[in-house]
Amino acid sequence: MVTIADIAKIAGVSKSTVSRYLNGGSISDATRKKIERVIEENSYSPNKFAQSLKAKKTNIIGTIVPRLDSFATSQTLIGIDEQLRELDCQLVISNSSQDLQREIENIYSLAKQKIAGIILLATEITDLHLEAFRQVQIPVILVGQQHDQFHSIIHKDYEAAYELGKHVLQKGHRNIAYLGVTEKDIAVGVKRKEGFKKAVKEQSNATVNYYETSFNIEASMKKVPEIIKEHQPSIIVCATDNIALGALKAAYMKGQRVPKDLSITGFGGYDVTEITYPGITTAKFFYKEAGNLAAKDIVKLVNGEELEKIKFTKYKIIDRESVDNLL
Repeated sequence: MVTIADIAKIAGVSKSTVSRYLNGGSISDATRKKIERVIEENSYSPNKFAQSLKAKKTNIIGTIVPRLDSFATSQTLIGIDEQLRELDCQLVISNSSQDLQREIENIYSLAKQKIAGIILLATEITDLHLEAFRQVQIPVILVGQQHDQFHSIIHKDYEAAYELGKHVLQKGHRNIAYLGVTEKDIAVGVKRKEGFKKAVKEQSNATVNYYETSFNIEASMKKVPEIIKEHQPSIIVCATDNIALGALKAAYMKGQRVPKDLSITGFGGYDVTEITYPGITTAKFFYKEAGNLAAKDIVKLVNGEELEKIKFTKYKIIDRESVDNLL
């Protein structure tokens, strides 16, 4: 591998001169052309990460994610990475594994790497987050959550849940179970539930029992048999597609036919919901496009451009075989 020292030796200049060239510093035209020729002849590609650590302004964008084994996370990261590449920026990913303390540590860790901005795929924003961002003084974009102190890109969780609720009610379902998550997560735990409640409120003879689980499939599989035993709902509306997948598996294990004995819906639009049998009715969010938008906006923030405080992504209700029509 060709190094800066090799380029300097071949060009007959010092390493510091090559470094100044790479960082856009002041050197003579003759020296610049000499270095350019040597770099081209030797196919030298500078280490952009190392370069940026030495520069006053970097092209590295840090992205903090709550978990790596998530469809929403992976699609958002793909969108961020694709857009940052087009903008000639580098992506550094920090995973918090749904550990709040680790997430805070990741903020400080990225700051030490002189990253230019942070994209946070947030589940909740605490006082510790506010203090960390106040201290590091780095531009921030939130994806998936809204906070008045930061620029945010959010999905229309409330609107999607309202529309999905109307869809379920129009199919004749009146004895409903809603399986959500902790309300510490404002988008998934609160907004989706509130949107669904609004739809139910407009239907006078519908009854809903609300339950809570975690985001993983296994927890849903354990919770659903309890729901079936207690209330025998005609449908379980799940706050995420992973929860819906767990419900589908649990129903099968209990001998319940979906959708004849039990209907199931989700949120997210994960690819797997299309290939399961039956396919799962869901509110699809466009995570990759959200990632594209987040990447564009964080670069604009880094460059001091004005931005709208909140931007919304689109959604679409996808009607599949997992919901029975009772009318």
